[in-house]
Amino acid sequence: MSDQPPAPVLNQLNLVVKDVATTLQFYRLLGIETAPSPPEWAAHHVAARLPNGVNLEFDSTRFASQWNPGWSRGGGGGVMFFRVPARDDVDAIYSRMVGAGHRSQQPPVDAFWGARYAIVEDPDGNSVGIMSPSDPARRRPPPSPPTP
Repeated sequence: MSDQPPAPVLNQLNLVVKDVATTLQFYRLLGIETAPSPPEWAAHHVAARLPNGVNLEFDSTRFASQWNPGWSRGGGGGVMFFRVPARDDVDAIYSRMVGAGHRSQQPPVDAFWGARYAIVEDPDGNSVGIMSPSDPARRRPPPSPPTP
């Protein structure tokens, strides 16, 4: 028996957003289905259960301040990637998102590791990636690392 606790498993991601309704439009356009919220909570909290079992939740800044008194906008950022079944799906979803007026951060590109991906920006400036599975036949050597 180990004295170490088991490794944590990602099961929920909460995004704190300025406008829940605007954010939901973006993620629904991306293809994410959300569960209905009671009317009194609709402006502050909406949840989606993704096919892989991860809960994606959207919270207003006012609500986030209640459940996380230390919350503040700032610090580092990241890219939340959504996997799609095929390479062509990356292009189709990217076109739909950019066509609806969402900012592109990275147009569709074939990555050296064999996947195709693109990155768009949600209404709060979060980076949202769309990525296909990696195809070993499309892998190539990585670029040189950045210089210090």
